[in-house]
Amino acid sequence: MSRAGHTIKAALLQVHSIAGLVLALLLALIALTGAVMSFEDEILDHLNADIMHVAPRPASALMPDELVARLKAAQDAGKVSAVALSSDPSAAVRVRFGRDEQGARPSSLYVDPYDARVLGSPRGEEFFATVRRLHRWLLIPGDAKGWGRQVTGVAALGLIVMLISGLVLRWPRRAGSVKMWLKPNLGLSGRGLHRSLHAVIGTWVFPVYLLMTLTGLWYSFDWYKDGVVWLLSRPHVAAAKMQPKMSAKPPREAGRIEAQAIGFDQAWTTFRREEGGHFSKALLTLPAGAGTAIRIRSWSKETTLDTSRDEFRIDAVSGQLVSAERYADKSFGEKIIANMLDIHRGAILGWPGKLAFMIAAALMPLFSVTGVLLYLSRRRLRRPAQPPLGRLVPGE
Repeated sequence: MSRAGHTIKAALLQVHSIAGLVLALLLALIALTGAVMSFEDEILDHLNADIMHVAPRPASALMPDELVARLKAAQDAGKVSAVALSSDPSAAVRVRFGRDEQGARPSSLYVDPYDARVLGSPRGEEFFATVRRLHRWLLIPGDAKGWGRQVTGVAALGLIVMLISGLVLRWPRRAGSVKMWLKPNLGLSGRGLHRSLHAVIGTWVFPVYLLMTLTGLWYSFDWYKDGVVWLLSRPHVAAAKMQPKMSAKPPREAGRIEAQAIGFDQAWTTFRREEGGHFSKALLTLPAGAGTAIRIRSWSKETTLDTSRDEFRIDAVSGQLVSAERYADKSFGEKIIANMLDIHRGAILGWPGKLAFMIAAALMPLFSVTGVLLYLSRRRLRRPAQPPLGRLVPGE
């Protein structure tokens, strides 16, 4: 290798080592929390199987507003912010609540759709909510509005630097040899074993880490999100998504709207008329501020992905359909944007993808440990050897 090549590799090794030492613990924490959440849906469904279903009855299920009214009459659980309804007559209704004055959000409830009887709070919900906040925002106050999302974004950028520099440093002389790329030398010990594990297993997980990082940046930086939208969306869709959010109603009307009780029934009736029996489940969310447009996210019976959904906005007072964004009408690039979360966690490939991504994430501490050990061993090798005391000449 030429002198210039040695200089470049030495510089890349410095960059790789410094980035790894600075970000090792943070990346291990983010990766491990991501691994914990890999099968969150399956775990929660198993833990709460006894409260998620009811015996179907001949009587019609209650309308959402009647269900909420009966729930409030039975107990003071807080202000309802959303209800999750299903076309399955045996599925319970999930009621979610808004934050209280202290900023805390009460646990959601599963409710019998026929008589509004409370079946219970989902077990494990608070645990996974905490893990999610740790994974995305490191439990830093402010959540998505705080600076925790920027910290995780910087960590993701650092991981990209380490992935690219590591690939260059790892590039073998026999690049066409599959064995050199993918087979660790377990017969070694000490520094040799650490280097083999760090390099070879890093090659295994390289594409997974790169995909995780590129999709994870979507949630950290608005400039990155806007760039992806511009790149993958049709021009008019990208322009609409990049417009700043405006209040749905003039300021004078805001006070009257806030005082007005907004219900779910009108929107629910319109939604069922639009969708018929094609949906499997729907989440109806009340507007967070001034306005009367209820957002309804709908999943078809054919989809297995959480992000492959239709989205409607329906006026809660008049029942008028304000907008409809159907997944089937999206372009290929827009479907990538819609499925960003499922791509990030490997769910786009089904349960084998989720398993592969979980294992890759769980291996992150291996790179932290072996990377630190390799750095310390290089420091020892570079340290000049001290002459034995017995061989010192008097006066030296």
